[in-house]
Amino acid sequence: MDKRVTDVDWHQSKVVGARSLVEAAYELIRHDVLNGDLRPGMKLRFEMLRERYNVGASTLREALTRLVGEALVTSEEQRGFRVADVSLDDFTDLTAARKMIEVEALRQSIMLGTDAWEGALVGSFHRLTKVEERLADGEEDLRDEFEERNRDFHFTLIAACPSRWLKYMHGILFHQAERYRRIALASRIEPRDVHAEHKAVLDAVLARDIDLACRLEAEHIDRTLEHLRRTFAAKK
Repeated sequence: MDKRVTDVDWHQSKVVGARSLVEAAYELIRHDVLNGDLRPGMKLRFEMLRERYNVGASTLREALTRLVGEALVTSEEQRGFRVADVSLDDFTDLTAARKMIEVEALRQSIMLGTDAWEGALVGSFHRLTKVEERLADGEEDLRDEFEERNRDFHFTLIAACPSRWLKYMHGILFHQAERYRRIALASRIEPRDVHAEHKAVLDAVLARDIDLACRLEAEHIDRTLEHLRRTFAAKK
């Protein structure tokens, strides 16, 4: 065997292995930030992170840099990394931007959606309903599963929108709001029938009632903000 080929294969395997480590560290840290296990504003000390995730400093630095790009972590010159803070002002701004993008994307999606799109939407709603029923029954530790299926439903709602930029910006804003949605989901300040909200949006979409669907979607997004506003007020 040509030694040069062996060396190339070895080098490629090392690169793939390093990338896999970074990806794994990124996913674990991101999950802990979103879940609040790494608290907003928390100093991310490398010693603590190495012990927690069992990876080296260079891997952690690359993973954290990716999270800085997602605005989940902040970088302070000469002072390391911190978990990004959460605030009502930030979520208010985020909610307003998300409504502008998502409602327009939904409008276009309803106008152009095919029968296959409707079928995919009904399927995603069915999967979401299953986890919402379990949440209503009091099952715990469903935040990850709910977020995954909720994300799938909202992304499918706008899947027929032809604008890749609207869908790209929607994805960024939706992911940015995830920490806040998880806080709202964990809060027991007041009951909220999220399933009924999703069902109302679905029914309006399937009826191709664009104005009603867009209004209901905007109200659905706003309700999370109102829920968080009361949650933050109760903690003062």
